[in-house]
Amino acid sequence: MGTTKSAVSRLEAVGKHAPSLTTLKKYARAVGCRLEIKLVPSARLTKRSTGRPKKLYAA
Repeated sequence: MGTTKSAVSRLEAVGKHAPSLTTLKKYARAVGCRLEIKLVPSARLTKRSTGRPKKLYAA
């Protein structure tokens, strides 16, 4: 990844660091993944005009 062990540790520490998109892309590539960012509507915003919730699906 071209960085230090401490930088990777900060990246892996939940809630303690806000890495840039560039850093996340590098990390994903280093661990054999691709970075995917999605905006998913919250459950309270998925009501149709009928009042029934929309069917949600996992990608």
